Amino acid sequence: MSKLLIIEDEPLLREMYCQVFAEHGLNVMSAESAEEGLLILEQEAPDLVLLDILLPNASGLEMLEQLRRIPSNIAKTKVVAFSNYDNKIAREKARELGVLDYLIKTEFTPQEIVEKIMSYLP
Repeated sequence: MSKLLIIEDEPLLREMYCQVFAEHGLNVMSAESAEEGLLILEQEAPDLVLLDILLPNASGLEMLEQLRRIPSNIAKTKVVAFSNYDNKIAREKARELGVLDYLIKTEFTPQEIVEKIMSYLP
């Protein structure tokens, strides 16, 4: 069973996506901040992270920078950025940090998000 970590600070969105992905047979974990997400990443080694870019305290981009510096295989974890922050510079930075995709939440239905994420999992 593939493991997915959702890092999203909006409780309703986080809960909805956790439920939807669990219904599709994934082992789903969630975090509401970059700091919490990094802790879970180190403990659980998920197959993929669905990462909001606008988070409290540290942004998703800052978290990605920290993740890529971890001296272990966790640094290579697959990440899909997931945000309403549609900014060219943020997109470019996320791509430089190795995200598989940069999804704008309002451009996709939850089912389309699930389909995209499932295509990146083993």
